[in-house]
Amino acid sequence: MAQHFWIAGTDTNVGKTLVTSYFMQYFQSKGFHTIPYKPVQTGVVFQNATEPYSDSEFYKLYSKETLLNEHINSYSFKEPASPHYAAKLEGKEIEEKHILKHIHFLKNAYDYVICEGAGGLYVPLSVQRNYHLLDLIHHTGLPVVLTAGTKVGTINHTLLSINALKANHIPIIGIVFNGYEGTEVEKDNMSTISRITDLPSIVIPKLNNLSDLKYINLENKDFMERIATI
Repeated sequence: MAQHFWIAGTDTNVGKTLVTSYFMQYFQSKGFHTIPYKPVQTGVVFQNATEPYSDSEFYKLYSKETLLNEHINSYSFKEPASPHYAAKLEGKEIEEKHILKHIHFLKNAYDYVICEGAGGLYVPLSVQRNYHLLDLIHHTGLPVVLTAGTKVGTINHTLLSINALKANHIPIIGIVFNGYEGTEVEKDNMSTISRITDLPSIVIPKLNNLSDLKYINLENKDFMERIATI
């Protein structure tokens, strides 16, 4: 059964790309034809006189199958900034219809399509149209896995994000807590969020090296089954 969902974040730099890559690896290892898709990405990593965009390159580095550039991204901008501003600097406009059409294509071509957001839920894609990532997610009709940090501040950011998703009638699969270092504060943060939201969660420890991603095994049967049934 084909299943498709979003990896959204409570903020920028909470590890959405790492979490997206984790689920990509997981489903690929189960034999499913799986594609990560970042509709809009900003910021360039310069390497060997080329200009690979970091998220796309991260996907390809850890994928168990060959990924096509034209499948994994629609808009890429050089400035590491909010999508609306990065697009403005290049004289471009992010078009919802183009993204929705591409997601429709991917859903027909792959068993699992994992869409990754940019920044937090209210990151604007177009200021002129007052159009945010949250609006795009709502219009796709796909559920969300919410990626959250574990440090001080995560309770507020996570609960606000969950309220925004619920207010827009977007199904929430669960929460991935990323970057856990084992402190008592982090444990309380996560347990408090879980108690208030009553959502299933998985925890990804802070990785000393990103290459360690391929070694982590956080299989949670209930969480994965929820992806397939929500």
